[in-house]
Amino acid sequence: MKRAGLGTARLLAALAVASVASAAPGVVAPAGAQGAAARASAQGAAPLPDSTVRAIDALFADHAMPASPGCAVGVYRDGAVVFAKGYGSANLNFAVPITPETRFTVGSVSKQFTAASIALLVRAWRLSLDDDVRRFIPELPDYGTPIRVRHLVHHTSGLRDFWELVVLAGWRPDDGYTTRDMLALAAAQRALNNAPGARYLYSNTGYLLLGEIVRRVTGQSLRAFADSAIFRPLGMRDSFFLDDHDEVVPRRATAYSPAGHGWTVNVWNNDLVGQGGLVTTIADLQKWDENFYTGAVGGPGFLALMRTVEPLNDGGRNDYAFGLELGEYRGLRLERHTGATGGYRAAIVRAPAVHTSFVMLCNAADARTASIPLAMADLVIGAPLGARDAAPAVAAPPPQPSAAVAVAVPRAFTGRYESAELLGTTWDITPGPLPSQLTLRRARGASIVLEQQAPGTFTSRSAGLTVVFDATDRVPSTGLTVTFGEMTGLRFVRVASR
Repeated sequence: MKRAGLGTARLLAALAVASVASAAPGVVAPAGAQGAAARASAQGAAPLPDSTVRAIDALFADHAMPASPGCAVGVYRDGAVVFAKGYGSANLNFAVPITPETRFTVGSVSKQFTAASIALLVRAWRLSLDDDVRRFIPELPDYGTPIRVRHLVHHTSGLRDFWELVVLAGWRPDDGYTTRDMLALAAAQRALNNAPGARYLYSNTGYLLLGEIVRRVTGQSLRAFADSAIFRPLGMRDSFFLDDHDEVVPRRATAYSPAGHGWTVNVWNNDLVGQGGLVTTIADLQKWDENFYTGAVGGPGFLALMRTVEPLNDGGRNDYAFGLELGEYRGLRLERHTGATGGYRAAIVRAPAVHTSFVMLCNAADARTASIPLAMADLVIGAPLGARDAAPAVAAPPPQPSAAVAVAVPRAFTGRYESAELLGTTWDITPGPLPSQLTLRRARGASIVLEQQAPGTFTSRSAGLTVVFDATDRVPSTGLTVTFGEMTGLRFVRVASR
């Protein structure tokens, strides 16, 4: 199953500790470990052994220096925080250390809170999972088969992912766009990637729409509803949906990406929530995590709904529940999600059978949020785990596009093309550096060289882009069709150059 955020990060890139117990020399003094141990003891849970703490420290050694961004890390067990520590710096300009109290933007980890808001409204009979999404957002196109709320929740709607659309439109992640901008993009789409319910295909658009449904049903923003229905009842004082990128957020880490031998700031400045947008801390997430055992918010029926999965139309399996990916690791059932936005990375992995969870919130784009929580599980859970999962079979490499066709490209393909589905975005197609190439130029963003793979079909392997022109001879092409990432069938039509 595709992990949240990872495909998006690849597409965007293609186009455009603090330790109290045992700090090594030169390492930011670890923060929070002793406090976590004291809290665990007070709550009746045993703190982690020193040997386990040292092993966890080793997992984060690469990000434990003052000159590096890093992570806040937590282990929850039996209702208590038994380990909480910060590694690296929250702000490299001022060498501010990360602590367990540092706030982070958590990307797609936000989705479970959006889904929880929907689940609470379903339980309150304010909406139904079988409702047509157009009941609440009538400006969306009628695709013939209704997209229902449940399709948005389980990523089976077929809606094109808005991150792929904004890349094609030449928008930038820090342009400051809003939910209104994304709704306009969604309303302009004339096709789906697949029929609703036909297959699992991760869609940030779907979860942004869920956040908008919360607003239209309740009259409150997702930020306000989640605060009143989830965060305040659970005492999550440091958590909220950030829907204004100009807002000052005390104690929030700045995000970074590797750049040469150093780092560069990578914070996306937009006001989008639902698909992401949550700001939170290690301590607050423990309160949310514990709710999956107590049901203090929502009760047993809510918890059952949060863990509900639904098969595809053909009976095929889909393990995506309400913002939670369900699976197993070494025989232990897990509920988890990762997140990525700009240079922020996050993961929460829960093992309900042993009442233990692992969380890492990071401001370093190279943080290994898929593998490190499982390595922590190996260290902390130990004996109850079964045999290690067999190494996955090495799949045959996917077929590569055939070598570029070394013939001259007809000028019938060159010209200006416009897409109504991208709100009037234009592409200029000009001759490329070689006779068999074209160059795609946009108003914003780097130019892309397209290689001819077959008459009328051009690709860019580095960008993951395929362009098919309507004409394959010397008659000027009237339009073109784009495949990008998981998105198919996006249309451009030829227009006069201005």
